[in-house]
Amino acid sequence: MRHPAKNTTPTERNDMLAGEPGRMAETTNNQGLTTQEPSEADVAAVLEKLDVSPESNLISVLQEVQDCFGYLPALALAEISRCTKIPLSRIYGVVSFYAQFYTEPHGRHTIRCCRGTACHVKGSGRVLQAVEDELVIGEGETTPDLMFYLETVACLGTCFLAPVMMIDSQYFGDLTPQRVRDIIESYRMSE
Repeated sequence: MRHPAKNTTPTERNDMLAGEPGRMAETTNNQGLTTQEPSEADVAAVLEKLDVSPESNLISVLQEVQDCFGYLPALALAEISRCTKIPLSRIYGVVSFYAQFYTEPHGRHTIRCCRGTACHVKGSGRVLQAVEDELVIGEGETTPDLMFYLETVACLGTCFLAPVMMIDSQYFGDLTPQRVRDIIESYRMSE
């Protein structure tokens, strides 16, 4: 299976989905954020490009669809169920089991703050507070501009860098509140 949406912006993804910009309907999620909901045509176009069938690997399909939409819309999950002949309840079971899958839109960048023992001892509470203050969101929330999503994790496995956070797949260690602000600002400037 190819990766049709790797390294694309949300606008480029929308354009790619059905070939017509602006076709996705706006909705408001449980955080009060306005997001783009894919239409049936958008979902059908993505699944057709992925060639989803009963022989498809479910995890791969879910990853690809999430890459396209930034999350797994209910409409897409229902269509995946129809195309693969896998009961929707089983698909939701897989989606809810794996932390990598989201059923609501998340920011383009995921920030993971470590709350493991080494990080805790070295001040991870101040790091998390600096992230929350800088982004004006709490754990499990997305910034209104859909740029950042914040979560905490039990351990990032890089105790020698404590306190540490990740943004997407990049690690940042030996953090201070000021360094956190500088890192977040560098992401904002690069957009």
